[in-house]
Amino acid sequence: MEENLIIDISESNKGKEQIIINKKYKFNFSYKRKDNSKVYKCTEYKKINKCKSFIILNDKKEILKYNSSHNHPENEYDVSLSIMKHKIKDGIEKSSIPFGIKIKPLYNKISKEMGLICPEYNSIKSQISRNLNKKLPSNVTTFAEIPSESEYYKTKRGENFMIFKNSNLIIFQSPFQAKLFREYNDDIFVDGTFFIAPKFSYQVFITRTYAKELDSFYTTSFAILKKKEQETYKMLFEKLKKKC
Repeated sequence: MEENLIIDISESNKGKEQIIINKKYKFNFSYKRKDNSKVYKCTEYKKINKCKSFIILNDKKEILKYNSSHNHPENEYDVSLSIMKHKIKDGIEKSSIPFGIKIKPLYNKISKEMGLICPEYNSIKSQISRNLNKKLPSNVTTFAEIPSESEYYKTKRGENFMIFKNSNLIIFQSPFQAKLFREYNDDIFVDGTFFIAPKFSYQVFITRTYAKELDSFYTTSFAILKKKEQETYKMLFEKLKKKC
């Protein structure tokens, strides 16, 4: 068996465990033996090359046997693409707030650490989008299904910004937005938009204020309305004023 084999852990497009050897060859999980060791076959096994190379690892990912009789050229670029996708996916899955991840800096950091041929950022953008979408909560189809508590209602400081919810209205306002709403309320600007409203709601309602000292406009709250009723708008502003 070859000495100084370097093992990287990745996964196939179908989410199955994949082993990478010396950043040159990929092996997909094939089956588990009675002693709990795992057999991985070269990814070219089911392709035109019918490569018979395989590797067997124990439960500590130690190599028990390696058949290195590859009948095809090594492919560093394809391997680097798999490693990059896996590392970015791993970073997304480990994040409690995946939407706060800055993907391009993460890509730059990983590519520098990998120390081998790296895929261009544009070649993995679609894969990153799919990984982020999988972290989204389940599709909500009715207003009643909007959760009262969620990890997505937290700021980076861990502050809750969903401040009110009933059967017709849900209001989002961070502590900083509440401070702006309280201190700069001489003029309150509002905008109701239907274009971005969820299908199960009527309107997304936004409040903004003008901070004279900063010479800037700031958004001070977001709300989703199920119905366009006077009582709903009244309730909205009562809750905003109470929060401040």
